[in-house]
Order: sequence, then C-alpha cells, then structure tokens
Amino acid sequence: MAKSIINNSTTDPNKILPMSYPWARQHYKNGVANNWVPEEVVMQQDIELWKKTGVGALTEDERRMIMWNLGFFSTAESLTANNIVLAMYRHVTNPECRQYMLRQAYEEAVHTDTFIYCCDSLGLNPDEVYNMYEKIPSIKSKDDFVVNLTKSVLDPTFNTKGPENIQRFVHDLVGFYVIMEGIFFYAGFAMMLSLLRHNKMVGVGEQFQFILRDESVHLAYGTDLINTIVAENKEIWTPDFKKNIRDNIVKGVDLEDEYAKDCLPRGILGLRSDIIRKYLEYIADRRLERIGLDKVYGSENPFPWLSEIIDLRKEKNFFETRVTEYQTGANLDWE
Repeated sequence: MAKSIINNSTTDPNKILPMSYPWARQHYKNGVANNWVPEEVVMQQDIELWKKTGVGALTEDERRMIMWNLGFFSTAESLTANNIVLAMYRHVTNPECRQYMLRQAYEEAVHTDTFIYCCDSLGLNPDEVYNMYEKIPSIKSKDDFVVNLTKSVLDPTFNTKGPENIQRFVHDLVGFYVIMEGIFFYAGFAMMLSLLRHNKMVGVGEQFQFILRDESVHLAYGTDLINTIVAENKEIWTPDFKKNIRDNIVKGVDLEDEYAKDCLPRGILGLRSDIIRKYLEYIADRRLERIGLDKVYGSENPFPWLSEIIDLRKEKNFFETRVTEYQTGANLDWE
C-alpha cells in the first residue's frame, strides 16, 4: 500500500523503494548535479577591489549594498537549515522526500560556509556581519516574520494529525519555502548579480549564482511538496486559508521591498528600489501560481538581463572558472 507524504511512521527504515513521488527523487538528482563548495571560487579580484581606494574603487553605496546582503544571507541560511533539520524532516515522513531534505540540509551548510569564506577573504568583521540581523531593522523584520510564520513546526508538541494541523503545516511550509526562499532571497540576488554584470566583486557574485541555482531547486521541491500535501488533503484548501496564504505572500513582498529601499537608498548600477519592487511583484505572482493561487500584481519582469543570467540553458559554458559544468539546467524553472 502506498504511503502518503506525511503521517507515516517516523522511525521505520528508509524504505525508499518503491517510490511514490518521483519528483522528489528528481530534485535530489538535480541537487547532486549542482554540487559545489565556495573554495572553488577565486576571490583575489574581490579582495583587491574591496581594499581599493580612489578611482575605480567601490562606492559607499555599493559597499552598503554588499554588506546588507552578506548580513541578511549569512543568518538566513542558518534559519533555513534549522527549519529543515529541526522541523521539516520530522513531519515529512515520506522516504524519498526525506532523502531530498538531507541533500538540502547539506546545501544550506555549504551556503553558510560561503559567507564564512567571504568574510575571511575580504577581512570583514564577523561580528558586524552576523549581528546585522539584530541591528538593521529591515533585516530583522524579515527574519522575525519568517520565524513567526514557521513557529508551529518548531513546536516540539506539534504534529500533522487532522485537517487543522495539516493546514498549519502547509501554512508554515509556504512561509519557509515560498516566502523565505522564494521571495526574501531574490532582491539580494538581483543586487549581487547586477554587481557581477558590471564585473565587480566577481567571486562573491559567482557564489551568489551557485546559491541561486540551489535555491531554485529548493523552491521547486517546496512547491511540489505543498501541492502534494494539498492534493492529498483537499479539505484544508478553503477560501479563508487561501486568502491567509496570499496575504502572507503580499506581506513578504512588502517586507522585501522595505529591505531593498534600505539596501539602495540611491540608485546604483541601473538598480532602483522601485524597479526591484516590480521584480518582487513579478516573482510573487509566479510563486502564487505555482501553488494554485491567482496572481495579485500583474507586473512584468523589469530585469530581462537577470532572466538571461538565471536561465543557464542559454549558456554553453556559464561558469568559466568551474572545473565541472552544471548538468541539469533544462530541468528547472529559475524564477
């Protein structure tokens, strides 16, 4: 008898065959094909530019944008790892899904290591970087919002028995996968890849590309997981619940918008916070549609160049400094 995606025994051996959800296995294979570590990225050009003063040096606004993104991402990656290890793995009891989450947990560790590597390479004060989530209001607001959205699954007494608890679980999954990984990371991706586009901080930019690729698989897995739970428990997908989910996503866009304004008090590199707002609306609509909800904004993508960078299918040898090339670009939807 086939098992459901949740509410199986949590202690049975990992009977991964036969599989009930081939998509989870595919996401696992995509993650393996993406394998990388930060030390593969050469940072010498970044180090020289970071230390440079005078003509050709980074502007104060560029430095601010870089520091704000390092400050947010450095702690956000540990938040996502905590959710996987302490909560999601316990409640998603299907073996092939658990196999993927083990892979994702490893990738979150690599992402955390990336920011250690960046701090060490650039000679940054780690206390300054890692405490920005407490000292910068726009960063703290995002982190607090996600912590509040995912508090049910981190409650040691929580379980997924019954429609109400399954609904709470899906609510938290949307907070974790759709809002945290699918919206809160993307203004930062646009900013850092814009730097790379202008041949600035290319090592950090390449690492953000690698992280973006990983996050694209995380998002794809998360939306498949949410949709499967809903399909197997249709009674939870009520009009009120769908409105609550949609309202949370809209709030996430607003918080990311405030963060973008804080990162970019003035426009740089062809970026302005109002343009990033349009991009956030565009990707939020796509997130909504991926989980079966109607679009809210109707905005178009203001960054066609970003789509070209994200879509690896258009590149024959995208990462010139890589020993190996990514293998599964045609399988994923990057935005």
